[in-house]
Amino acid sequence: MARSSTWDDYKFLQIVDARAAINQKVNLIGVVVETGLPKQSRGTDCFCSIKVIDESYPSPGISINFFTETMDKLPQVLTVGDIIQLSQVVMKTHGPDIYALFNKKFSTFAIFDRKNNSNFLPYQWSPKYQAREEDKKFILGLMKWVADHKIDAGLADLHSLQEIREGERFNLVCKIVHVCEVEKDKWMLLVWDGTDTPPVTIKTKLEVEMENPLPLQPVDFTLQRDILCTLPPLGTVLRVTVDRCNEKIGINFLKSNRWVKLINIRCELHTALWHAVLMPFTRVCYLSDEDDIVLQRMRQYDERRKSKWGWMPLSSFPWPSDITETDYPNVPFVSLMRALANSRVVGKFHCVVRVVAVFPWLAEDFRSPSGVYRIRLTIEDPTARIHAYLYKEDAEQFFDGYPSVYALTRKRNLLLGTSQGDDASEMNDYFRNPPWIRCCLKSYHIDDSDAWGSRNFRIFATTLKL
Repeated sequence: MARSSTWDDYKFLQIVDARAAINQKVNLIGVVVETGLPKQSRGTDCFCSIKVIDESYPSPGISINFFTETMDKLPQVLTVGDIIQLSQVVMKTHGPDIYALFNKKFSTFAIFDRKNNSNFLPYQWSPKYQAREEDKKFILGLMKWVADHKIDAGLADLHSLQEIREGERFNLVCKIVHVCEVEKDKWMLLVWDGTDTPPVTIKTKLEVEMENPLPLQPVDFTLQRDILCTLPPLGTVLRVTVDRCNEKIGINFLKSNRWVKLINIRCELHTALWHAVLMPFTRVCYLSDEDDIVLQRMRQYDERRKSKWGWMPLSSFPWPSDITETDYPNVPFVSLMRALANSRVVGKFHCVVRVVAVFPWLAEDFRSPSGVYRIRLTIEDPTARIHAYLYKEDAEQFFDGYPSVYALTRKRNLLLGTSQGDDASEMNDYFRNPPWIRCCLKSYHIDDSDAWGSRNFRIFATTLKL
């Protein structure tokens, strides 16, 4: 049954009634459960789509498609559960789907904070919107309904970063920790949920490590240190890029330091590093810090962060491989991100990492002609990938002296998770699945005039057992 005011020409339809009013102009008030990314339409307009529900149609809801002259005129919903009032939208069909069309010439909207029922003032409204006294009772009614009912926003079909798989589309609850432009009209989001992306098989050839080294990040873009230091030190920060083949997306609508639900993003691997892609059909829901799913993620993260051994990669549990031992077994672990963001150039850290590449790759070249070890390892954990060096006496301890080339080759293969074959070239034909190992890292600089720019890492106080 339609809800109407005292004016015959002014009434709100419930969604279930509006679905039957095809090609008619209707007025609606609903609860926002999803928002699509704003983007440029194929014409001159800007476009976005949101999904709303009410007590008559709590699932799956109905989509409202908006077309406006500029991005800033599109609705910018702050949080899932906020109330949107729509006037003079036209009910349409597309195949089996029924939706409402916002016409920029005569339709209006206003968006209200679901938790602010003191003044009934919208935080965003379209230019032609006119508030009416009769609106308040409908807005208040929906606010009470939202407070008393759990919003079915598809939370049962959400994944954590720990569960992602290559080539699949997935729905993710995460926090946008940074938004940056990597080049003109190409944007990247940094998102995080407190968990770790799964380790992957390394498929690059070691023999080309000098000419084509394994990259340290999936996107050819290095974060400045002031940004790096603001990122969470525990759990993967996933790079999410916008597919350049798609229409231009209004990326500025995505705000840093906000929890969101990203629906239908595609996960990919590039040089054995995870990243994701925002698709044109990706939908976004802003979440409140008080939503159950957000509180749950933060509780899990806090428990992990406060645990002595919680800084180990989740996939290394219950304990890393025993092929290495350190001189400081009782020192708590930290992540590589914590080491990178250390407030001082010089520092010492106890970490759990994987060795994903080595240069030089032939064991016979590990020492200089004068007999000094000088090796560059590429190591990673769920938070970062860096270079770490084995040099002089630290390498002597690591390899337990000066074993034969045959023994060094076996140690290298064990460290990289490859074939145990005796021939160095044989293992290069195999994929690598490095084990998680314990190691001690120390940071230092080689140029007093550019301490941070010349900062390096070395492995020390660590022994590889065989």
